[in-house]
Amino acid sequence: MSIIESNTAAAQYEWTDLPGETTQERRVTARPQSERRKASAAQRIRSAVPRSGTSIAITVACLVSLAPGLLPRTPSAQAVLTGLLVLLGLAAAAGTRIILGRTRFGTGSGRFRVPVFTGAALLVVGAGVLATRWQNRLREAMGVSPIGPGYWIRWLIGALLLVGAVVGICHGIRWAVRRLGRARAVATGTVLALTGHFMLVPAVVDWRQAAYASADAYMDPAVVQPVSPTRSGSPESGAVWSTLGSQGRRFVAGEPARAVRVYVGLHSAPNLDARVELAIRELERSGGLQRRHLVVAVPTGSGWIDGSAAMGIDERFGGDVAVVGLQYSNAPSWVTFIFRRKAAEESARALYTALEERLSRMSQPPKLYIYGQSLGALGGSSVFADDADQDRRSCAALWAGPPGNAAHRAGATVLANASDPVVHWSPSLLWKAPDLGDTRPDAPVPQWLPVVSFVQTSADLLAALDAPPGHGHRYGTDQGTALGTC
Repeated sequence: MSIIESNTAAAQYEWTDLPGETTQERRVTARPQSERRKASAAQRIRSAVPRSGTSIAITVACLVSLAPGLLPRTPSAQAVLTGLLVLLGLAAAAGTRIILGRTRFGTGSGRFRVPVFTGAALLVVGAGVLATRWQNRLREAMGVSPIGPGYWIRWLIGALLLVGAVVGICHGIRWAVRRLGRARAVATGTVLALTGHFMLVPAVVDWRQAAYASADAYMDPAVVQPVSPTRSGSPESGAVWSTLGSQGRRFVAGEPARAVRVYVGLHSAPNLDARVELAIRELERSGGLQRRHLVVAVPTGSGWIDGSAAMGIDERFGGDVAVVGLQYSNAPSWVTFIFRRKAAEESARALYTALEERLSRMSQPPKLYIYGQSLGALGGSSVFADDADQDRRSCAALWAGPPGNAAHRAGATVLANASDPVVHWSPSLLWKAPDLGDTRPDAPVPQWLPVVSFVQTSADLLAALDAPPGHGHRYGTDQGTALGTC
């Protein structure tokens, strides 16, 4: 072999020292450059692909977020759900990696990264196709326009922005911890935690309570003060217009104007007993006790009485009816449900019991009914919690959209849409299917899955009132027209 040929052949090989050998004892291991380039390219590809555990965690999160829900969902809402679940998945993957890193299971090559990532991507794409079909089935049943590719582009951008922002913040915190050192980082974290507990949390609570009070006090210029003496808030009323709250003012100013509408707000009287007494005086003053029918309407947490229900009640009795409501909270129903549920029950029982006593002293009392929607249904149900049959105390009862489909059913009419997440949701949804025996099938209902159905239903709660009429948590005039007879 010539010198040139020898040098060319040598250039095709990689010369390496074996560990533990001196220069004199060096042995040469030769590997073709083509193989070295292939190995280097494969290594670069593996390093650019997420770890197998990370790919699996993200895939599971995406599959859960794209599972069938109860209501049509906007791309931004879907992106938030996916982003939050992906963040939880990344946290779980990191925690698992830390635990396994201390065992023999924590070591291994990255040769599975590419096939795992490829399979994960295919699964997510397939889940997206199935999610499109399900969303369009729901939208067709509810009369909503279908989704297309643009929906998923906005979803992907939104999810990536959310995940990227949170991951960036976490990296910033980790950098700060490394700069400070473990001892100072722990001390700083403790100070921040105590500050948040004693200062930030109370400030947030006060801010939210102030926001609820402000919303309750808001005077909508489109809502005109009634002048009829048959309405609370009128010039002749003992329940002053400004004290009825935002939802109370909407109720008493609503149409049609045939029924007597009595409403007492949180600030109309100093306490529950005084509010009950004022409600009865308002019924006497307005002529409500001279109507043939009297309906106790238990509001939702914010004091809302559905205008469709009021219209249905008016239609059901041809205007010969009085409707009375008593506000017990100015916070949204979900806040009241978690923190002040007893307020709904105590308010409903106090008003209903006082009315029973007042009607018992009349020679020709009006027929007594009770109605409640959402949290109002649970509050109204509590009136009959200790009774075997509510027929003994009322002419009829109607519950619309009771949370967890839990309401006192003896003799009562229950309206529950199969697509209403309020009806589905309860903690037990984590491990068992909901009881949907009395629901009306207004749209396709997904198959129950442990944990997954709980996550999906919880996400749908946020848009329960944004559904088209007759779907989700939106009920129509049948909340009144479906009231039973004595």
